[in-house]
Amino acid sequence: MASTQEKATHKNNTPSPSSSSSAQVLQNWSLAAPSEDPIPKAASMAALIRPAETIADPPATKTTTSKGISIMPRAQTSHPLDPLSAAEISVAVATVRAAGATPEVRDSMRFIEVVLVEPDKHVVALADAYFFPPFQPSLLPRTKGGPVIPSKLPPRKARLVVYNKRSNETSIWIVELSEVHAATRGGHHRGKVISSKVVPNVQPPMDAMEYAECEAVVKDFPPFREAMKKRGIEDMDLLMVDPWCAGYHSSADAPSRRLAKPLIFCRTESDCPMENGYARPVEGIHVLVDMQNMVVIEFEDRKLVPLPPADPLRNYTAGETRGGVDRSDVKPLQIIQTEGPSFRINGNFIAWQKWNFRIGFTPREGLVIYSVAYIDGSRGRRPVAHRLSFVEMVVPYGDPNDPHYRKNAFDAGEDGLGKNAHSLKKGCDCLGYIKYFDAHFTNFTGGVETIENCVCLHEEDHGILWKHQDWRTGLAEVRRSRRLTVSFICTVANYEYGFFWHFYQDGKIEAEIKLTGILSLGALQPGETRKYGTTIAPGLYAPVHQHFFVARMDMAVDCKPGEAFNQVVEVNLKVEEPGKDNVHNNAFYAEEELLRSELQAMRDCNPLTARHWIVRNTRNVNRTGQLTGFKLVPGSNCLPLAGSEAKFLRRAAFLKHNLWVTPYAHDEMYPGGEFPNQNPRVGEGLATWVKQNRSLEEADVVLWYVFGVIHIPRLEDWPVMPVDRIGFMLMPHGFFNCSPAVDVPPSTTDLELKDNDIATKPVQNVIIAKL
Repeated sequence: MASTQEKATHKNNTPSPSSSSSAQVLQNWSLAAPSEDPIPKAASMAALIRPAETIADPPATKTTTSKGISIMPRAQTSHPLDPLSAAEISVAVATVRAAGATPEVRDSMRFIEVVLVEPDKHVVALADAYFFPPFQPSLLPRTKGGPVIPSKLPPRKARLVVYNKRSNETSIWIVELSEVHAATRGGHHRGKVISSKVVPNVQPPMDAMEYAECEAVVKDFPPFREAMKKRGIEDMDLLMVDPWCAGYHSSADAPSRRLAKPLIFCRTESDCPMENGYARPVEGIHVLVDMQNMVVIEFEDRKLVPLPPADPLRNYTAGETRGGVDRSDVKPLQIIQTEGPSFRINGNFIAWQKWNFRIGFTPREGLVIYSVAYIDGSRGRRPVAHRLSFVEMVVPYGDPNDPHYRKNAFDAGEDGLGKNAHSLKKGCDCLGYIKYFDAHFTNFTGGVETIENCVCLHEEDHGILWKHQDWRTGLAEVRRSRRLTVSFICTVANYEYGFFWHFYQDGKIEAEIKLTGILSLGALQPGETRKYGTTIAPGLYAPVHQHFFVARMDMAVDCKPGEAFNQVVEVNLKVEEPGKDNVHNNAFYAEEELLRSELQAMRDCNPLTARHWIVRNTRNVNRTGQLTGFKLVPGSNCLPLAGSEAKFLRRAAFLKHNLWVTPYAHDEMYPGGEFPNQNPRVGEGLATWVKQNRSLEEADVVLWYVFGVIHIPRLEDWPVMPVDRIGFMLMPHGFFNCSPAVDVPPSTTDLELKDNDIATKPVQNVIIAKL
């Protein structure tokens, strides 16, 4: 992921030579760098390796661009957690293709995914301590004599998922890269294949190129064209063919074939690109497509259902077209930061207020937040989480009628949230002073595609953070809340999903998902209604359905890399039994229970007891002697509204509980397994891993929080879905010696609170009248 040039700041500057020991070491480290950041390499190896105790932090120098974003000095090029660059992806693809045994094998290679192999946590710690600003030697544990610092970091590696279109096989390749390979300064700069293996009995995610080819094949299929003529459709350009993955309902869906079961919709005008074609579903058509050979292998015109009539509001563009009228009584609102933003950036490293973290991006998960930490005064950098992301989502429909019963999309594992991300537009998707980041992906044939402005970083005013008025004096103090938001938005067929991570000044982290877009609808016979949906227009209904998301949180509360000192405690409110301890029958208290093992940690939300969970450090305490921690506070939530034998639960057993906890394992990334597409294996992934019942009493814990929403469409949802918000909070629980902004005014001069003071640049909300 790279910054868009026209929206990025000036190039980062390498710190000038210094007489300090740290500067000397940094100047001589031999990790290759591009010409814009030259680093001398003239010192002997004796100068390259020295104990950590002898290296002090370099001066906190910075530059400021004309756009007002503070840029921290840069000592190296690619951080171990930076997403692969376009050049690195090209090298990885070329390396794997060249390793093909025959020309036929090489020509048959289709590239599903090329991602960074994320290094071990100790490598990340080393990079952050000595190789990349702001240089944090405290990340590494102190040992007698000091650690030995290598002269360079290990080479970066790429992981490729490759589908062979000729043999219908899926393979995983690991390719070692280097800076010279990534730079590709002419000639043949290939990586090195470290390993490759065929994964049997799986189907990898579908690709946009396959979807486009599938649509063309279906439209050209003669029986399909005849079926459309029966419905009065002869212009194939009016048709929209959405190739949904087959899922797994029986052995007929086995991954021995690569299958899609398309859904058909029809526009009313071919020259209206923004018309809501999903308003006219074509019912009664069964199509099964072999995506390997790209042929229709099953077709049946089962039932002739009239197309819903055209709706005057079917066009969702702005303006007075087709009966729609824009509201004219809303005046423009502009967010202005005259002094620029309060955040600082260096590549993908972000620092804002007391927070710092790194931004990553993958084709499957989309946005990834790495190395989250809080700078807490004299206690310095305090880790909170190593990695935060959304690793899966499932959308099961509650209508038993064909074809809706088979709608149970795994939008991350079958399609990819990142690969379906948008190029965001300033003044629409995000407001204020914005920093955009680009994302690079491979396409199906191995070419590199770039989504410009894929990730948005900006500050937001968030109302009142703290206020108090003294009734005796009439004096009042108030503090506005500021939050830093990192977000991206993706479209999967008819639906839009906005993913947001909010960082607050009082130490909270909020994950929020906004659901919007277009309803996936069904057609009705004249006079027909459906029990399992809402009639929203003549001949048209919206089936009931659910959306589930899985957040994977690799926590590290007050833990340095390599430390495993976290545990998870469940908290429930209990009403005290009547008796001598509760003579007034008003008493209640918080009861804690340590989740000691994986099977015990399979938990569900309970709003009646205000249930929440705390990730605690078992070795650190605050000033009152309490163990420090962060608590997971659920928002609104639900469980699957389906019987235990529902077919989609074979692949999505992880939906059966809201919370799962596992000890960290590098190969446990996806709750339904890496390849949920047509997966015949029951309970693969999270539900299988926890059967080991590993201890959690003191561990490097990973939280898997499953949260969802039930959509019972309303009439007012037509023609498009409003924004529906769901999410959860990570909140400090005894983490600070004093809360930085809630318990007391942030502007206090009390020395104990001074390090947690809030200092931000002003934000002006300006309402400008229309002329």
